[in-house]
Amino acid sequence: MHMNLRRLCAAVLVFAGVFAAATPASAVVELDITQGNVQPLPIAITDFQSQDGLGKKISDVVSADLKRSGLFAPISPAAFIQKGLGPDVSPNFQDWTVINAQALVVGRVSPEADGRLRVEFRLWDTVAGQQLDGQQFYTNPDNWRRVGHIIADAIYERVTGEKGYFDSRVVFVAESGDKVNRVKRLAIMDQDGANVRYLTDGSDLVLTPRFSPNRQEVTYMSFGNGEPRVYLLQLETGQREIVGNFPGMTFSPRFSPDGQKVIMSLQQNGNANIYAMDLRSRATTRLTSTNAIDTSPSFSPDGTRIVFESDRGGRQQLYTMAADGSSQQRISFGDGTYSTPVWSPRGDLIAFTKQTGGQFQIGVMRPDGSGERILTSGFHNEGPTWAPNGRVLMYFGDQKGSGGPQLRSIDLTGYNEQVVPTPGYASDPAWSPLLD
Repeated sequence: MHMNLRRLCAAVLVFAGVFAAATPASAVVELDITQGNVQPLPIAITDFQSQDGLGKKISDVVSADLKRSGLFAPISPAAFIQKGLGPDVSPNFQDWTVINAQALVVGRVSPEADGRLRVEFRLWDTVAGQQLDGQQFYTNPDNWRRVGHIIADAIYERVTGEKGYFDSRVVFVAESGDKVNRVKRLAIMDQDGANVRYLTDGSDLVLTPRFSPNRQEVTYMSFGNGEPRVYLLQLETGQREIVGNFPGMTFSPRFSPDGQKVIMSLQQNGNANIYAMDLRSRATTRLTSTNAIDTSPSFSPDGTRIVFESDRGGRQQLYTMAADGSSQQRISFGDGTYSTPVWSPRGDLIAFTKQTGGQFQIGVMRPDGSGERILTSGFHNEGPTWAPNGRVLMYFGDQKGSGGPQLRSIDLTGYNEQVVPTPGYASDPAWSPLLD
């Protein structure tokens, strides 16, 4: 889904299906978020009014989120003509159109008697002179950053017609120390790199964390006591439990879309096959049975199909099957090897890592294997994970000579690639759904 923003001579702006009457004229601005040559929308985001400076902090979060998406171009406050604007006053629209602000965001933060904050914002179409959105939120003061993300999501959705992804978190493996004695801890942060919290102490190696789609819970692999096991970790309580005691190594765990199952690979006698476990009954179902390495399973968002990687044909390729293990078929046929497939939350694409010509590439293809596109290529890129709206991918990569991996993001068109800040080296990101 996409939408066009067109400025007409008769002062018309189209914002997500909101039209103002106009006389015919030519379009000078177009925003199509399914294409790579997106012209970012100029937007003015004023400092939200407040008594203690918190309003500016919240509006700075909004501005940073929208800018990082690549679809918005926040205008420098130094260019603003109208100052001190609050949500109760209609703007002087000419003061904003003259600096090419096609949208305007204003807001206010007020303390409530019960200690909570009331945060209000207004989104204005400056050319048509219309309010496009206006909401208010009540929250604990400690949640001020999250309110900023929620407001950015509301603006993103109102302008593009797509759900936002800013009010979400990322679980990842935080790495520190030299390569020989690298310490790997499970960590979680906001999608913009803020509020990092460590979930394990680094005494055991951890790998491949994955979010539950509907609970504050992650699954991951750990080498506790020298034995690789799949664990479930409750994020709020810190409670950890082993998914199951299997005779061989278990790895690459991932939740089903309803959160009721974990699908994973179990290695025995040099082979690895894919199993699903019901988290309530702990009953397991074997889904593949080959003399090969079948791993990295990922459900389609409707839960009916699974994509996975297998070397059953001689080298790693991507395969799909029904959720019960039937109808297994190969879908990747390009040069090189394919790994770490993950189904988009929209259901329309599968992201993957591809290794060919000495390069590691992050790409996408349709579930039938058609339409393969490489989004980025580098010395070592791996492990894509989808933003909850299916428009952005995060992955980890090493630059040659960098000493360790870092998290990076890129949008679905292959543009707007950027580093995601973390305290140190980082790998294995997994994006959460939107928070409740």
